[in-house]
Amino acid sequence: MKNEMLHERKDFTNVRELVEWAADTYGEATAFSFRTKPTKEDSLVKKSFFELRDDVRALACELLSMGCAGKHCALIGKSSYEWAVTYYATLSIGAVLVPLDREWLAVDLADTVEKSDAVFLICDADIKEKADVIAGKVKLMAPIVYLGAGEDDNSLLSLIERGRAKFAENPDAYFNAPIDPHVLALLVFTSGTTGKGKGVMLSQNAFLSDLSSIIPYIDFGKKTVSVLPPHHTFGSSVMLIGHVMIGCEVYLSAGLRYVVKELKEQKPEHLVLVPLYLETFYRRIQATLKEKGKEKLVRRMIKISNGLRKTGVDIRKKLFAEIRAAFGGEIKMIISGGAPINPEIIHFFEAIGITTLNGYGITECAPIIAVNRSRHAVEGSVGTVLDIDHVKIDNPNEDGEGEIWVTGPNVMLGYYKDEKTTEEAMDADGFFKTGDYGKLTKDNILYITGRKKNLIILSNGKNVYPEEIENELVAVPGVIDVIVYEGQSRRGMEHNAIVAEIYPDKDFIEKNGIEDIKAHLQAYVDEYNKTAVPYKKIGILKVRDEEFPKNTLRKIMRFKMDMSID
Repeated sequence: MKNEMLHERKDFTNVRELVEWAADTYGEATAFSFRTKPTKEDSLVKKSFFELRDDVRALACELLSMGCAGKHCALIGKSSYEWAVTYYATLSIGAVLVPLDREWLAVDLADTVEKSDAVFLICDADIKEKADVIAGKVKLMAPIVYLGAGEDDNSLLSLIERGRAKFAENPDAYFNAPIDPHVLALLVFTSGTTGKGKGVMLSQNAFLSDLSSIIPYIDFGKKTVSVLPPHHTFGSSVMLIGHVMIGCEVYLSAGLRYVVKELKEQKPEHLVLVPLYLETFYRRIQATLKEKGKEKLVRRMIKISNGLRKTGVDIRKKLFAEIRAAFGGEIKMIISGGAPINPEIIHFFEAIGITTLNGYGITECAPIIAVNRSRHAVEGSVGTVLDIDHVKIDNPNEDGEGEIWVTGPNVMLGYYKDEKTTEEAMDADGFFKTGDYGKLTKDNILYITGRKKNLIILSNGKNVYPEEIENELVAVPGVIDVIVYEGQSRRGMEHNAIVAEIYPDKDFIEKNGIEDIKAHLQAYVDEYNKTAVPYKKIGILKVRDEEFPKNTLRKIMRFKMDMSID
């Protein structure tokens, strides 16, 4: 196999070393950009790698003076430059960062902060009421620090300004702050139901080695727009660690309601997303083409373009400029992780000049385990297993499918204060049991089948992976979300059925004059059933009135659903 590497691999001992190296390497180039007021054209702010380094040094020195080194610090806020600086600064002095979801209820946040043993709290100024609830339950070592404009000396900006003088007086305090890259550094809670959530313990070596293993194989652009929540490991590791390694400008989105406008304005060259974003973009594009009567024209253009590409002529950027304009016109790649992607969607984006590289990861592995590479993408797979990892399939069936087990430096240290759950998740040889089913080729290419806990085992012993069927239906016109499960009958039916529950796109339904939503969707289900093996046929179609419950990564929370069929 030819050399797939596009960049030289660079390894880092700790986050402080990374921040210093990035400033020395990329200097005045923009590290982060953002708008202080999303709707104001003149509110754009750019922070260079030099400025990032200086702000990290300053905040770190002030936190050192407050006794934060080695302590647990809860960070609760939306994606922002100050959130990023706090992330780097706490880790650069050997503190333990506990990033939490600001959307949780105050009581759940307070319970988790208490459970995490955090004694410092940094949070958005607009959730002060939640912060007060936390402070009422947890004994903090210092006053609450607020991100954004503060009314007093407790704003993060005030801490940074005070820390500048401290760094100037004694820079050695910062550079000599002890950091053990192999001990707990990032404590990430995996569940939105926080009292029951597991605290994943990650070391700096875990997420640094994880990203260092990926960078050499991906043809990154020089600018991206960050839309992932930072408290998730996918958001923090990829956006804050990976992009600093490659010197990429990260524009911090002001939120979902602004994304479409931001993409057009910022013109990213690549994006890092979860599949739901990709599916949403695809549906919007298809709906627009239908509205303008250009569906057949674009299909013909794709056919012509694909033919030209076989002869070495690539005019996709020009030919599909109008469609690509929705992403700013410069995008060449999307990295997606978290779930399978319908091949139809991947093929469409590739046809208009946007390569989709699907990957696979889990919080407990910091988080990436496998990813398709720019020079070696395998359709239908989640790519090549990272060089640092060893993956094996436990107890494979006749098709080679079984639970995915992983070992490597990116695997967690365990679950915080939960030895029993840790022991259940790890085997004696240090393999982490992911709870995902899949298969692995001899070339180390990984395929994901579905989640172990979602697996449907029929009375005849056959296994049905819901994700496989969901992936078939997600591109159906008029579908926003779909969940497949074995319905549990309230009436004591002899045979439970495979159920497809769909949340429809009401705008699509209305614009296309569809009077009977269920009949419209049933036609596509019937088409699927014609070619599906008997035990994978959908027996019941349910149409939802309300959106599925989701977490902040926009993943459907299946455990909160009523899965009865009557």
